[in-house]
Amino acid sequence: MRPFAFAGRTCVVTGAASGIGAALALELARRRAVLVLVDRDADGMARVAEPARELGAADVSAYEIDLSDGGDRADLAAEVGARHGGVDLLVNNAGVTLMGTFEQNSMADFDWLLEINLHAVVRMTKAFLPQLLARPGSHVVNVSSLFGLIAPAGQVAYVTSKFAVRGFTDALRNELEPRGVGVTVVHPGGIKTSIAANARLSAGDPGGEQASQAKRFAERALTMPAEEAARQIVAAIQRRRPRLVIGGVARAADVLARLTPTRYWKITQRAGRRLS
Repeated sequence: MRPFAFAGRTCVVTGAASGIGAALALELARRRAVLVLVDRDADGMARVAEPARELGAADVSAYEIDLSDGGDRADLAAEVGARHGGVDLLVNNAGVTLMGTFEQNSMADFDWLLEINLHAVVRMTKAFLPQLLARPGSHVVNVSSLFGLIAPAGQVAYVTSKFAVRGFTDALRNELEPRGVGVTVVHPGGIKTSIAANARLSAGDPGGEQASQAKRFAERALTMPAEEAARQIVAAIQRRRPRLVIGGVARAADVLARLTPTRYWKITQRAGRRLS
């Protein structure tokens, strides 16, 4: 496929009010794309929209949507299609996490996470698929995670969703690429966003252990600026890369999981104890 050209192309980004989504919106604005921002945080999207216009976005519209509500997004696709004539790039970026062990996780919290991290990805893709197929050279990006490559303890719900996003995207690519639609799965690792700080805690976290764990993870593991991740994602879209693993930790974990798929967690735990 030819490289993706951004200028004047309509780009939908979920989770656009902060983190990687906000950084992606600004990176696309620099390339004079038409931006469609989706998030439940209207104020956050407003803070992104203003600099996006200043950076050169051809147009910016924002849709306040809670992706946990189970909607099929057909109304959003219809409104965006009527306004812009169709979508050229869909970036399913929105995501949340849940602290605690599987034993501590309630099914209500588990379902809430799956609704945002997985079902919203599927529903958004389904809703916009007719437009993507009708626009030559369109592209889909689904953001998985480092935890779509490895499966650490204490993140069963998140891992479930991100491995599923990975599988969904790989199968989708095999269907869509022959029809002229590019598909990229992204596995970021250690990106400095608010996902850990905003994590939902299981069972009320009476001892505060989960909150402390989330804080430590945010301080020690989330170090790469979201802007750098966004630059790499935009470059991957332009080059039509099927897969992007971001960050040295994520790349090393990917290799380790391939070499020893059943023992990598014990190896990383031993290495961590030696370094601590």
